Amino acid sequence: AMRHLPYFCRGEVVKGFGRGSKELGIPTANFSEQVVESFPSDIATGIYYGWACVGNGDVHKMVLSIGWNPFYKNIKKSVETHIIHTFKEDFYGEILSIVITGYIRPEKNFDSLDALISAIQEDIEEAKRQLDLPEHLKLKEDNFFHLPEGKVVNNH
Repeated sequence: AMRHLPYFCRGEVVKGFGRGSKELGIPTANFSEQVVESFPSDIATGIYYGWACVGNGDVHKMVLSIGWNPFYKNIKKSVETHIIHTFKEDFYGEILSIVITGYIRPEKNFDSLDALISAIQEDIEEAKRQLDLPEHLKLKEDNFFHLPEGKVVNNH
């Protein structure tokens, strides 16, 4: 899982399945299909952590899921980012820049929504711990997060 890391990715935030906030209480930002398809085809599915930035905003810790979400039996692979920060409003249509710095665990199915939620909460705690390590902290300051004003990103 580590061969492709750190992995830098940027794309527009699109409407997802609407499950993260509503069912899980854990809002996620979804990338468009084109962005998902641009990921290395052999990147391992599972839960990752790293840094995320919306537009030219601040850089925050994040947890990311790459895969099929077995609990929800998706037919399309998705990449969903949970930014560890409370935003006042939705940011659909904004550019999300992420750097994936580490891998937490493979995808797995859960017997219940509660089991899924508690696993996600553990992933968030693990991400927070890992991202405080110096080798991960340094990527928070990466120039990748500084979008030049008015720059065209991903043809938008």
